[in-house]
Amino acid sequence: MKSLRFHRELYPGEAVDEAIKTLAPWAEITREASPSHWIVRLSARSAAAERRVAGELMNFALGLTVRRGPPAS
Repeated sequence: MKSLRFHRELYPGEAVDEAIKTLAPWAEITREASPSHWIVRLSARSAAAERRVAGELMNFALGLTVRRGPPAS
């Protein structure tokens, strides 16, 4: 299982959710919220697949954040 953390001051929850929704066909993905981060856990069929999906998820969430802007304060 791979765990990713997205700082809530930088990443809007909607961007993380959309990235998760897009990559859900390739892994089991869950999201939790802590006071400072969105915590995403994913599990795929192999360690290599987990690394690949994790990288794509991070890139997708970052791209959406850049396009939409950071979360509203």
